[in-house]
Amino acid sequence: MSKILEGKVVSTKMQDTVVVEVVRRTAHPLYKKLIRRRKRYKADNNNFNITVGDIIKMAEIRPMSKDKYFKVTEVLITKEKPKEEKIAEKTEKTEVKIQEKKSRRSKK
Repeated sequence: MSKILEGKVVSTKMQDTVVVEVVRRTAHPLYKKLIRRRKRYKADNNNFNITVGDIIKMAEIRPMSKDKYFKVTEVLITKEKPKEEKIAEKTEKTEVKIQEKKSRRSKK
């Protein structure tokens, strides 16, 4: 049975590979306080449009390289919009503001 982990995408700078940070909460052996343990995994990303900040689910597969032995199975939460969409939204907002100012001036 293969491991299935959930984590947050930290880096997408490599081709077809994303770096995912998985956070586990474990109890301290002596004091029993919950501690957050983090580990970064490299996962294969062929068919998904993933950006930094997305929450994904990945499954263990046979090793593809020295470090890469997980494959992205699904994107659970998309955190960020692509830059083009952000720029388009900003330009639309500024155009609306400019039109409102012009309409206010023409009413006076």
